Amino acid sequence: MHPGLKAVVFDWAGTMIDFGSRAPVVALCKLFEAAGVPLTEAEARADMGMAKSDHIAAILASPRVHAAWTAAHGTAPGEADAAALFAEIGPMMREAARECAQLIPGAADVAARLRADGVRIGSCTGYTREMMADILPLAEAQGYKPDVLVCAGDTAVGRPSPLMLWKNLVELGAWPAMACVKVDDAEVGIAEGRSAGVWTIGVAASGNGVGLSREDFAALSPEERTARVGAARAALAKAGAHLVIDTVADLPEALAKLPIG
Repeated sequence: MHPGLKAVVFDWAGTMIDFGSRAPVVALCKLFEAAGVPLTEAEARADMGMAKSDHIAAILASPRVHAAWTAAHGTAPGEADAAALFAEIGPMMREAARECAQLIPGAADVAARLRADGVRIGSCTGYTREMMADILPLAEAQGYKPDVLVCAGDTAVGRPSPLMLWKNLVELGAWPAMACVKVDDAEVGIAEGRSAGVWTIGVAASGNGVGLSREDFAALSPEERTARVGAARAALAKAGAHLVIDTVADLPEALAKLPIG
């Protein structure tokens, strides 16, 4: 795909598995409904890509949820509330992730092509290792197994810091950074890549920005599909993506356009 390419680090939900990044939304909405503060899907998606502990804290800090929590519980949400919610979400995330663990079309083939070209394959995610426990064997059974996995909690801080991505590159033995690429569907993941000094490629159609399952996405009218993907593309470009593609299946052509090395 590119002679100077050393490593590609992929996000998971919305990028390589779970078309539409549905699992985190399902789990977060279930979590907050049980706490007496139902979320809209837009509220659950607003900070997608963060470590789930940070994601929950960001949701609680949003004005509408902050007010609703205060009304429901009689006191403003604090760190203890965020920690209690995070302690409860693990089983919900595992259940939702199992139900949404189908690889995005083209993901396994692209990974195989990269590996055949001698490119190392890394991965990082806002999921904890506990949340990833069921995803890994399901992904491997479908033909995708990265060389390195870095999860939320494996570094001192998560996205948008570059630490998870740098940990990938260290463990892959891949350098310089400008010979490496981050592929992600969320703005915070693109910010992570820019902070790390690698090339960044955003994924629009299958990701959080559109937020629809493969079946619901296919059912859109051509006009609505174009509008939704266009908005997701614009958000990823604004976040700093060097290139934006529809799905991971389009990655080979995008890599050929980058002055890697």
